[in-house]
Amino acid sequence: MPAPSAPPLPPECRLGNAAPAHGGALEGPRRCELCGAAARLRCGRCRLTYYCDVDHQKADWVSIHERICQLLIPIRTSLPFLLSEKERKHGTEQLVKRQKYIIDLAYSTAQEFVLGGKHKEAIPAALHALRFSTEVYGSNSVQLVPAYLLLAEASAGVGHLPQASKYLSQAQWIVLRTPDCSVAVQYKLHRSLGLFCAAEGNFEQALYHLANDIYLASSTFGLKSLETSGGYFHMANVFFRQNKMDIANSLYAKVTDIWHAFLVKSVQAQEQILKSRPEMSPFTEDKEVSEDHITEAQQAEAIRVLNAVLGIREQAPKQQPGETARVLHALAMLYYLVMDLSKAREVGMKAFDLLKQLPQQESLEAVGHLLKLINSKPSDAK
Repeated sequence: MPAPSAPPLPPECRLGNAAPAHGGALEGPRRCELCGAAARLRCGRCRLTYYCDVDHQKADWVSIHERICQLLIPIRTSLPFLLSEKERKHGTEQLVKRQKYIIDLAYSTAQEFVLGGKHKEAIPAALHALRFSTEVYGSNSVQLVPAYLLLAEASAGVGHLPQASKYLSQAQWIVLRTPDCSVAVQYKLHRSLGLFCAAEGNFEQALYHLANDIYLASSTFGLKSLETSGGYFHMANVFFRQNKMDIANSLYAKVTDIWHAFLVKSVQAQEQILKSRPEMSPFTEDKEVSEDHITEAQQAEAIRVLNAVLGIREQAPKQQPGETARVLHALAMLYYLVMDLSKAREVGMKAFDLLKQLPQQESLEAVGHLLKLINSKPSDAK
């Protein structure tokens, strides 16, 4: 299926309004923000970002530049020389704060794209995260590893395996030379290496890395944590590709159970807040409610993972209606939490109908209660 076309750039960032890269009083050759080639275009809004062609300009705008365009101005504008030492120190501190903010924003944006399966869109944002991390922490810092791993996954996702291998090698080199590297970074490295080996078709090596991923994640976050569930999911996918369905199915069930338990707690937490403050609705932008909501990154991961598991369950030659209903229940809770009530109702009813056909119907009451919650909300919700 062809990728959807990118939304148009705003007028001030279109090709016709882009200034020549050699215009003005700019010093030295300018390089493309994405590929490093000689630039001939400049963003007409911030006037500080350069591109080799309109395709790279559009790609950067869609990925991250729209959100950071104005933020780049104080970062890439030189401080005046006639400042006191105290003012220069304050200026440097403010610069680092702004750079760290862009690192977090670019990384989270790239992560959401990757979790949503939009690997091409993730690459420019991840490049910005890497570039600013290098400026703040230095080229050998372990702080660069998350950006390298995102770039590797995004590159592999668009089929650029040699480039993904380079990013992974760089991340692995940094981790190996950092004795006190955190377990959180190590398990993510093993997961990325596992995904890369799976993409190459090297399943045994993929399973080795994913086993390390699960061991490290579970030792820090627990066997039933969301962090560990990602390793189970990717390992299940490898066994699925090897046609080892018994093992794959048991791992998919484990992934479903972890997300199901997490989503049950999330729904219960929201119910408690709404009961204690009856004047509020789930649609109220309130700090207390927002803190208990599932994060955007978790939303994207849960939607991707649970729908993948559901597809496998529904297409399996040997149907397991109980497991399918459990995935549907989890998805119904997820869509309820993110306020997509039409989808929540649709998959909730599928779960309810499946459970009614089973001899043991322990979950029927829970799904019925969820459907009541869904149906009690305003009909104009999406």
